Amino acid sequence: MIRLEKVYKSFEGKPVLTGFSAVFPEGCWCLMAPSGGGKTTLLRLICGLEKPDAGKVEVPPGTRFGMVFQEDRLCQGLSAVKNLQLVCPRERAEALLREILPADCLGQPVRELSGGMRRRVAVARALAAESEVLLMDEPFTGLDEETKAQVMAFVRRHRQGRLLILSTHQREEAEALGAAVIRLEPGP
Repeated sequence: MIRLEKVYKSFEGKPVLTGFSAVFPEGCWCLMAPSGGGKTTLLRLICGLEKPDAGKVEVPPGTRFGMVFQEDRLCQGLSAVKNLQLVCPRERAEALLREILPADCLGQPVRELSGGMRRRVAVARALAAESEVLLMDEPFTGLDEETKAQVMAFVRRHRQGRLLILSTHQREEAEALGAAVIRLEPGP
């Protein structure tokens, strides 16, 4: 279970989160807010990449995270398979990627793949990592509707009961994943 109590965070004097509290016991949760509303900051606080200015973020010790950042953060010179091999064996990497990428793309350096293909590799790598919690920051951005539906189904299949917290602007994405929605209120 992840718990946030009266969390405050600002950047250069601009409040982003002002007294935010929530409990994420299990399941799938969708953070919704306008751009700049604190979704990315909240995900970064949960995984420890940011520290709150005030309040508490409680994550069980030793919790491992699978992450999809807004930017893909892939090793550009490595193939899609080798990017996944950073977190899992080759056989699993290939099996996962074959579900969401054309087979002829698996060995290409990711820098040669389209933006949507790179996004799919980033999602697959997060799901392939051994983790208890999945954090995904707008994971379906840049995907056409058909591909988005395919990747959302992929996420549902491979979540394997892990706590999933993702950010999005699209209510349809939350509904397709069966996610509970948490709306972040903008700061003052």
